Amino acid sequence: MRRREVLALVGYALAAPQASLAQTRARPVIGYLGPESPLPFASRLKAFREGLAESGYVEGRNVEIAYRWAEGRYNRLPTLAAELASQNVDVIAAPGGAPVALAAKSATVTIPIVFEMGGDPVALGVVDSLSHSRSNLTGISSLSVEVSGKRLEFVHELLPNAAAFAVIVNPTSPTVSSQLRDLSTAANALGVRLHVLNASTEADFDTAFAALPHLEAGGIVFTSDPYFANRSQQLAALTERHSVPAITQSRDFPMAGGLMSYGGDFTQSHRRAGLYVGRILNGEKASDLPVQLVTKVELFINLKTAGSLGVTVPPALMSSADMVIE
Repeated sequence: MRRREVLALVGYALAAPQASLAQTRARPVIGYLGPESPLPFASRLKAFREGLAESGYVEGRNVEIAYRWAEGRYNRLPTLAAELASQNVDVIAAPGGAPVALAAKSATVTIPIVFEMGGDPVALGVVDSLSHSRSNLTGISSLSVEVSGKRLEFVHELLPNAAAFAVIVNPTSPTVSSQLRDLSTAANALGVRLHVLNASTEADFDTAFAALPHLEAGGIVFTSDPYFANRSQQLAALTERHSVPAITQSRDFPMAGGLMSYGGDFTQSHRRAGLYVGRILNGEKASDLPVQLVTKVELFINLKTAGSLGVTVPPALMSSADMVIE
């Protein structure tokens, strides 16, 4: 996105809560529960609005959006979700991962909720079934959480002589246990050790990276987490400063100068979430809309970064990539 478009989008997202609350409800109101602040979420918000427009709704024209932003602090999400529910919005959009979906679910059993997440919504207790939720929730799920072990395989393929890798996790995430199990299984199969480091605040990143030389880890695998995905530029800068190969879930990471990413297509999942919100505003019930699975998983490799790290990307890995950044 151009800088001008991003600034306009962020300005609207910041101003819209006051505008929507002043409306007399001549237009339907979407409660938008965001895990971040508008700027790092701009590309995802753009995709959500595109999906909303596909179903006939344009913000400021025939629908209003009341935003609540958690600014990366998951413990704020339940309170923000309760605020939206208390305003009796027409539908709650809860994109941005399992913490957002679970917070929205805890806030209401009557207002329709559309979530977007990278994990299994049944396993996490968000819905009872993918085909028929039998509740006020439906949404979109990708495979970002389920492929954490595959990220380790890719970075090991790049660094076959490394005996150990660091895994950075967000301990506040509801998916952290399942991802660590998958990573442990992959590590045993590959014959490598894992060093698990926690990071749930930006200050934790500096602590984690400072510990790397003592661990003798060949590279870093970030688990799937919205907190990490929305800080791709910061993480790319840290990996460059510390000269360490790393892989995350979000394409934003290699686009910002990081080495690799492997995860679901967030553009598609957020666009579909917007489309589902519009369909509910058009009269469909959340319980009648099956949870959609976005099965596309993308591998991005930044070849320039590999060169600066002195890493040779094997031809087989290059051929597997959806995009090679040169």
